[in-house]
Amino acid sequence: MATHKSAEKRDRQSKVQRLRNRMNKSAMKNAIRRIEEALVAGSEEDAKSALLHAIPVISKTAAKGTIHKKQRLAKFPVSPNGSTKCSP
Repeated sequence: MATHKSAEKRDRQSKVQRLRNRMNKSAMKNAIRRIEEALVAGSEEDAKSALLHAIPVISKTAAKGTIHKKQRLAKFPVSPNGSTKCSP
């Protein structure tokens, strides 16, 4: 338990930041899951629209510092050459 005033403030800030990071990471995972589900279902149009929606979500998560900026490239289920990581 924090005893100093500055430590109490830091504890409050950490709780808010942890909650915000959890929300950002959850939104990112949901966006990635939608892409993977569309790929497994074989719907190319849904996968493309989900990918277009997921790109800014993943970039925002990296920009906010929730994930490392270089890690955001590894989060995409589609590689630059077009092959999919989650193909059966």
